Amino acid sequence: MKKGYIALTTVLIVGMVASVIMVSLLALGLGYSRSSNTSNLSMQARSLSNACTEEALRQTRLVNTYTATNVTLSLSGGSCIYTVTNTGGNTRQIDATATVQTVVRKVRVTTSALSPKIVISSWQEIQ
Repeated sequence: MKKGYIALTTVLIVGMVASVIMVSLLALGLGYSRSSNTSNLSMQARSLSNACTEEALRQTRLVNTYTATNVTLSLSGGSCIYTVTNTGGNTRQIDATATVQTVVRKVRVTTSALSPKIVISSWQEIQ
């Protein structure tokens, strides 16, 4: 009778340990999956904000006096908004914000010259 009790107890303990390990692995897998998805969305949002900035630079190249406020572009996978501000003379500041689902990325570009070609003095991601 004791042998049966010890065997049953051992099987229960091993089963519980196996269950805890299995649940832990599932939780880790879900966490990794969420992290990976957020990372992909973040990269998409960064690409969209850069595309929005490129469009603002294109418009500025076409018309040197170009300024704009909250221009919205709908692109595959999300949308972005840009503003072109005249910061004096031949300098412009371009702020672009892209949103993909719940992820938001922002870029600020400043130019130091517009003619004969646009000279970018900084291109940085902002909060």
